[in-house]
Amino acid sequence: MRRLRSSTVVLGGMGVLAATITACGSEPDKRCVDPLTRESLPSYECRSGGGDDDGSSTTRGSYYYGGSIRDNKVSGGSFDKKAVDTGGFGCSGSGGG
Repeated sequence: MRRLRSSTVVLGGMGVLAATITACGSEPDKRCVDPLTRESLPSYECRSGGGDDDGSSTTRGSYYYGGSIRDNKVSGGSFDKKAVDTGGFGCSGSGGG
């Protein structure tokens, strides 16, 4: 039976630890969406502070976090970033409801 070298075991353990930490602190998916129709929009439609000469904003979308997209419509997420649970190993979701 072949023994693993300690460096291999340590590196493997570090990889698992790194994956756990990044999964827990990762950001949810962010999409630009029309709030009325829930239709996916190009990202420039959500950028605030557009460089218009008159100072008005021409954006019509809002950022939608998490969820999924099907037939160019989003569902299962939220316009509130804090309401979306990113999940992952070792993460404890916020209680609330």
